[in-house]
Amino acid sequence: MEFGVEVIALLMGVAFVAGLIDAIAGGGGLLTIPALMSVGLPPVHAIATNKLQSSFGTASAVVAFARKGRIDFRRFRWPAVGAFVGSVLGAWTLQRLDPAFLSGLIPVMLVLMAAYFLFGPKPSEEDRHSRLGTTALLLIVAAIGFYDGFFGPGTGSFLATALVVLFGMGLVSATAHTKLLNLSSNIAALIALIIGGKVLWTLGLLMALSSVLGGQIGAHLAMRVGGKVIRPLLVVMSLALTAKLLWDPTNPLRVWLAGLY
Repeated sequence: MEFGVEVIALLMGVAFVAGLIDAIAGGGGLLTIPALMSVGLPPVHAIATNKLQSSFGTASAVVAFARKGRIDFRRFRWPAVGAFVGSVLGAWTLQRLDPAFLSGLIPVMLVLMAAYFLFGPKPSEEDRHSRLGTTALLLIVAAIGFYDGFFGPGTGSFLATALVVLFGMGLVSATAHTKLLNLSSNIAALIALIIGGKVLWTLGLLMALSSVLGGQIGAHLAMRVGGKVIRPLLVVMSLALTAKLLWDPTNPLRVWLAGLY
């Protein structure tokens, strides 16, 4: 497919904003995937091209957090492997099944997550005692990695919430490690989708340039302002993604709710 200069410029602008938001709270795919589909890309190609551009943006955020010593690579090496394996399986499944059925479950999960950050105890800026062990961390991250490879939007929010609620991490620390895990799952899904021939390289790489800049700025903002920005953005992105999914008249949850009336 070929696109005009105006369309490419628009998509690069969207990628910049998405990279910035992704580095702080996740959910950048909420912007980029609909934008890619709006210019005529089929869903699988939109997801694949988004993985290419978002991988660069996430990598730039990982570098920014790592330079400040915010990432414990030793503790999270195996969870990163779990995210990689889960994402490969998710991307493999994506190319064989219709991912639409997930849209009925995801809004419920996102609303519950937003409710926790709105009404639950205020997350600490410091790490606390983990409620679960390393095996549970590996399995949960692998499951979220599968979702990332299969669909994607909201993965960063899910990972950050799991690290805060289940594993006692402070918001900034959870955000930093979320970027590492998300990078692993992004790369895995990207490899699977490249093999499947679904990636639009030129468009994806141009968007990646903007995504890298946005990721750098977002990571520095997250470390500077901490939970004051991260917590509200997690809530906003969760509810925005819920609204986006339920806006689709074919969404299974919307159809079910409409049937009640």
